[in-house]
Amino acid sequence: QVQLVESGGGLVQAGGSLRLSCAASGRPFSRYAMGWFRQAPGKERATVAAISRNGESTYYTDSVKGRFTISRDNANNMMYLEMKSLTPEDTAVYFCAAGLVFRTSDEYDYWGQGTQVTVSS
Repeated sequence: QVQLVESGGGLVQAGGSLRLSCAASGRPFSRYAMGWFRQAPGKERATVAAISRNGESTYYTDSVKGRFTISRDNANNMMYLEMKSLTPEDTAVYFCAAGLVFRTSDEYDYWGQGTQVTVSS
């Protein structure tokens, strides 16, 4: 089992920045690919970004390319999502997830509870 806890969400004005964190515990963090996902009201959960076990491979959905950066710190069991130039369309609950396989879909095995990001216009 892997336990995941997100933090760093909040209310920010359009054009602002936030940094989300995902703290992992349980099995060795470096065994797992990780991802960030989001679900806006009335919409399905969608992949935002993903990162391979060693951090060498990353994926971003088109709408966040150039604005968001995913990273991980295997020594401290942490993953991050740096978000810049936020727009109201980025408003959603953001989830982190872990899985044994690096995927761009949301087929991950372990999920956090989510953190709310709200971007005001």
